[in-house]
Amino acid sequence: MVGLGTLVNVVGIVIGGIIGCFCGKLLNEKQQESMNKACGLCVIFISIAGAMEGMLSIANNDIVSGKAMFITLSMAFGTLLGEIIDIEAMIERFGEWLKTYSGSSEDGNFAEAFANASFTVCIGAMAIVGAIQDGLTGNPMMLWVKTILDFVIIAVMTSSMGKGCIFSAIPVLLLEGSITLLANSVSAFMTSSMLDAISLVGSLLIFCVGVNLVWGKMFRVANMLPAIVLATIIIPFVK
Repeated sequence: MVGLGTLVNVVGIVIGGIIGCFCGKLLNEKQQESMNKACGLCVIFISIAGAMEGMLSIANNDIVSGKAMFITLSMAFGTLLGEIIDIEAMIERFGEWLKTYSGSSEDGNFAEAFANASFTVCIGAMAIVGAIQDGLTGNPMMLWVKTILDFVIIAVMTSSMGKGCIFSAIPVLLLEGSITLLANSVSAFMTSSMLDAISLVGSLLIFCVGVNLVWGKMFRVANMLPAIVLATIIIPFVK
């Protein structure tokens, strides 16, 4: 069944979030803060691993670093474009709307929790490649693996940040569902180098999410999202 991977991913996020909500009620504020920082630290190291995988290669038995110019251009001009559009403000307004209509008006962390969780589970090659595979072949295996990871991540994030994390299932449904339905069209122009570019830049953005979780909001990650689109455009021309 085409689209099954996305549906399972969404259900996994919701169940993980519900479990996290109940666990969060058993934790005091100090414990929640510590878990939040621990989760952020894990996100940072996961993102570093993804970035290093994209930047490092072995040539003549030596480790070679590359793509510095590529990530600099992608991040700089992508962030500039995002700041001009102000995607962060749009997501915050959507988060506030969700907070109101979900009966969470008293939850001051709702919008931030929603945004951080959404970036963590949506940004990355696994979501895109998995959705394409599901759409083209009906094989949802990669999205099922992602579901297990997302289940754990959202459960931990919800227990420390609140139920806003549960609603990250909405952008996952929209993103993965759209790519699955448009898989034939997307795969026609998505080369392996483009997917590698998405993974690399996505890892940098996830790093920023981790930093925000540990040290407070230092990056407007939503305004950096155009860097992912820009990366797929410039990767054929810049190394």
